[in-house]
Amino acid sequence: MAVFNQVDFDNHEQVVFCADKESGLRAIIAVHNTNLGPAVGGCRMWDYASDDDAVVDALRLSKGMTYKNAVARLPFGGGKSVIIGNAKEIKSEQLFRAFGRQLERLNGSYYSAEDVNITCDDVAIMNKETNYVLGLEGKSGNPSPFTAYGTFLGIKAALQHQRGHQDLTGIKVAVQGLGAVAYGLCKHLHEAGATLFVTDINQVAIDRVVNDFAATAVSIDEIYDLDVDVYAPCALGATINDATIPRIKATIIAGCANNQLAESRHGEIIREKGILYAPDYVINAGGIINVYYETAPEGYSVEASNKHVEGIYATLTEIFARSEKEQKSTHLIADELAQEIIKNGL
Repeated sequence: MAVFNQVDFDNHEQVVFCADKESGLRAIIAVHNTNLGPAVGGCRMWDYASDDDAVVDALRLSKGMTYKNAVARLPFGGGKSVIIGNAKEIKSEQLFRAFGRQLERLNGSYYSAEDVNITCDDVAIMNKETNYVLGLEGKSGNPSPFTAYGTFLGIKAALQHQRGHQDLTGIKVAVQGLGAVAYGLCKHLHEAGATLFVTDINQVAIDRVVNDFAATAVSIDEIYDLDVDVYAPCALGATINDATIPRIKATIIAGCANNQLAESRHGEIIREKGILYAPDYVINAGGIINVYYETAPEGYSVEASNKHVEGIYATLTEIFARSEKEQKSTHLIADELAQEIIKNGL
């Protein structure tokens, strides 16, 4: 496995492979950049098809965190970790304590938090072995509601830019993936009057959203073909690709998933197709913003966190305007903004 030759390797400062025989831990920690501060990004547990897939995910996600933290004006660098395995089968206190010891060995260059299939309880177990974790209950807590709120505001910003209003009454939204963040997003959308079409690999998650928010369930593959206003990718990444783009009828893509574009060129393809894309690491920054306030010198404040999350609307409005003026895809504009901040500081 030649990490340096991976397409997604971007001069990452550290890529650490972790193993613990007793607990069965197999994990990868990727520290992308620490120019603005210690690398911060969640830990994801997933049953990857191969170790190479896990490496690629860690590399891409950690770079995304560098850019996410920069554009959100946070004094954090970017990092990410992945634990390889089926969360329903391998979770144990022994495993998370072993992972906590791996975090401790990095001596503060990387702080972990919740991500896919990792809960506040799991992070609390890591915390028994290390202080290099964030998102703890009793402090900032579960970041999911803040990610959902920021994504909801991002959809409103996209509507305002494209249609001159942000009224969601009757707006049709296709939500792909119904985890904790997406559930919160569906709640916001439903309460604002949107019509929801949803899908997930978990039938229990589908039934919950259908029952709670009068959503219409569709198959995993059908979600791309719906005649909707907004496509909200909220599952794993790379769902905007050569196979799906010709099928997408939505004129706005705005969701909480990471790494939504399979390749950078897909951002320009959808721009030319007339689709307004809310760059993923901008719209889904609410959770990491909330986690930051756990470290704020004045102490955690939900009011300060929400106010900062509400800034996502203004940031996206700026990106959309620059994209239109420069005739350049929104994800490239977001990258340029992030690079400016990383180079020049907050």
